[in-house]
Amino acid sequence: MLIIGLTGGVASGKTTVSQILKEEGAYLIDADRIARELVQPNTPAWNELKETFGNEILKEDGSLHRKRLAEKIYSSPKQRELLNRILHPRIKAEIGRRMREIGLKDPGAMVVIDAALIVELGDYLEMDKVIVVTSTEAQQIERLRDRNGMTPEEARRIIAAQIDLEEKLKVADFVIRNEGSLEETKRMVKEIFQKLKKIALTKGPRALQKE
Repeated sequence: MLIIGLTGGVASGKTTVSQILKEEGAYLIDADRIARELVQPNTPAWNELKETFGNEILKEDGSLHRKRLAEKIYSSPKQRELLNRILHPRIKAEIGRRMREIGLKDPGAMVVIDAALIVELGDYLEMDKVIVVTSTEAQQIERLRDRNGMTPEEARRIIAAQIDLEEKLKVADFVIRNEGSLEETKRMVKEIFQKLKKIALTKGPRALQKE
């Protein structure tokens, strides 16, 4: 099994890249989707978030108000650390469970873990290969505005709060510059997939340690 970490800056296009890799035949584990499942009302993680950050991070129906939580954590490194302390061990455990499940079913699988904080939390050390997706700051701001209704100022604050992109690029085995058309991105991703496929074939069913 070949484990590939997929990361990049906020709104850089990781989801687009992960979906192309999935279409090409990779298994996809989406850390953000796992996080959403873990914080459903009345779950242990939900309770801990409510106790830590207060009822203001909840909507009227009890579900998490992600925008309000984002405003809190992006205004303070300490708040982000608290959030990571609550969610990261749970997300990591669920990723591990899903990887084992895939490994039992398909020992030669290629598994893509789409997670924003692979580098920040050191998880990249457990991956066989790392793909970093980049785009221009203007594109990130535009996508955040379209996707989350953020103002340019709010978007810049989130971008500034993240680890410098150069730090992510230092650990990248492959870089996808998602700055052109969708067709260009598809071409780059498919080329990388073929390279990964060859690596997966040579590694065989082992593969939980970085080369």
